[in-house]
Amino acid sequence: MTDFRVIDGGITAPLGFKAAGKHVGIKRIKKDMSIVVSDVPAKAAGAYTQNLVKAAHILWDKDITDEGRAIRGLVAVSGNANACTGQRGITDNERMAEELARLIGADKKEVLTAATGIIGLDMPMETVVKGIKELYPDLSYRRESAKNAAAGIITTDTFIKEMALEMNIAGKTVKIGGMAKGSGMVHPNMATVLSFITTDINISQELLKKALIMSVKDTYNMISVDGAMSTNDMALIMANGLAGNAEITEEDEFFEKFCEAVMFINEKFAIDIVHDGEGSQKFIQVDISGGRTTEDARILAKSIVTNDLVKTAMYGEDANWGRIIAAMGGSGGYFDLKKLKMEFKNDKGTLLLMENGEPVPFDENIALDILGEQDIYIKITLGDGEGKARSYGCDLGHEYIRINGEYRSRS
Repeated sequence: MTDFRVIDGGITAPLGFKAAGKHVGIKRIKKDMSIVVSDVPAKAAGAYTQNLVKAAHILWDKDITDEGRAIRGLVAVSGNANACTGQRGITDNERMAEELARLIGADKKEVLTAATGIIGLDMPMETVVKGIKELYPDLSYRRESAKNAAAGIITTDTFIKEMALEMNIAGKTVKIGGMAKGSGMVHPNMATVLSFITTDINISQELLKKALIMSVKDTYNMISVDGAMSTNDMALIMANGLAGNAEITEEDEFFEKFCEAVMFINEKFAIDIVHDGEGSQKFIQVDISGGRTTEDARILAKSIVTNDLVKTAMYGEDANWGRIIAAMGGSGGYFDLKKLKMEFKNDKGTLLLMENGEPVPFDENIALDILGEQDIYIKITLGDGEGKARSYGCDLGHEYIRINGEYRSRS
């Protein structure tokens, strides 16, 4: 049983957080800029892409969060990645932070930045600076402002991703809100998305970071759409303490409740991102239990959702379980094939494919019924230990190629 409840809201649900989002001219039509501001300095933590090529904002934000600096605001743009743009990109990113900092009366190092979109294009700074000035007066705590901010960070996403929770911490009501984007260029090893969480909980910066990193490991790091690791993506969390609870400085019951809530939000966003995979028709969840170690289970689970032959089989609604076994065998994770059991399942039923490492004859019509559904669950039971893991992925088909083949011309 959870100790929190889902409420209507997004990034502005916690006390003291304002937001805004609108179209300022970076993209042709859709909203392309978002701002989030805390009334008081907030603690912050981040998890960042492992790609060796990092966008300017990744370098900026990582320096700030690694130093444990207090944060007052965030400005994000979509439509331009500001990646591989050299020294000019670094200067442009800093100017974004300076402009928002000037408007809210903060130091530039108290402002985080984010960008997503086409790589290699110089940031249209006249448009960006003008946009920040235009958007600043729209900042508010209203529900609609949270929705606008969530819409301002998306690129090829087909729907906005946001949610909010509330819970009781030592007699105080604590709220957590968030928004995320992600659809393509999604692959394990954080970050794989843009994810922003705000909370009014009072917690140490060290434990705030620990809660985020733990959740990222089992959510964003366990999803894959296309095997392409982004240069830009990250997860950020900001906590301003306005809920008024005594500061959480130990890994006690209140910290565990908070971790559970952060995990819930990031898991929801991770699943939404995979459901929104570019051109995807199928959502694939892989559950592995009985692994020799947790790490073995994680490696095996990820090998399935990242394998293109598995993805295309799911697209073709083909129960080609041999591709799954082959993916696992080449992953580097350990398993004893003689002990393996594999099932496909969803609302249409359960299909046993292998037991004790031996293939089980199955009805192709039942297989087609199960694989014809949007959501497909692959359950694999090993007999090697207590390790378990869950990964999320999607199919790969013609529409993905169309969307990405036209990406620059459509943006």
